[in-house]
Amino acid sequence: MDHALIEIAALTAALPEARMRAGVSGVTGQSAFDDLAASLSALTQARARLGGAHRTLAALARRMGLGALAAGPMDKPDDQPPLDGTGGVRANMVNEK
Repeated sequence: MDHALIEIAALTAALPEARMRAGVSGVTGQSAFDDLAASLSALTQARARLGGAHRTLAALARRMGLGALAAGPMDKPDDQPPLDGTGGVRANMVNEK
């Protein structure tokens, strides 16, 4: 999600700069700019909703007495140390304490 936000924001910022360099009217490309702005807003809202769902599910798991559940790749690009077992960090699976 964060990478998508970065890319949309970069493109949104590049459009008015490119328009000014080309010396074209301020209304040129406005519909594309509007669509990018709406996409950025929608993605920001989706990111917040996913975070909320994550927190809700984590609270439910705690109430049910469940431990952490790892599914799929655990590493994120900037994890230090990596969580793949090489850094001495391991995730607990459900009901494992």
